[in-house]
Amino acid sequence: MDIAATLAQARSLSIDDRMRLVEGIRDSIEADSEDLELTPAQREMLERRLAAHAANPDAVVPWEVVKAEALARILR
Repeated sequence: MDIAATLAQARSLSIDDRMRLVEGIRDSIEADSEDLELTPAQREMLERRLAAHAANPDAVVPWEVVKAEALARILR
């Protein structure tokens, strides 16, 4: 696969279509993630983040806010 050519094709899409493409790629990775093994460093980081979330579950930013802020940065 030619990643550069694929990226060039993606750039021709609208921003909304590119966002849907990214979401689709993310979903496909999630679906295949059962085959992936975490490294010890990744597992440690995940455990730290889960512990931090358990200690302060209200310290989150909703996806809608993250997405809106990312789009605002792109569209400046």
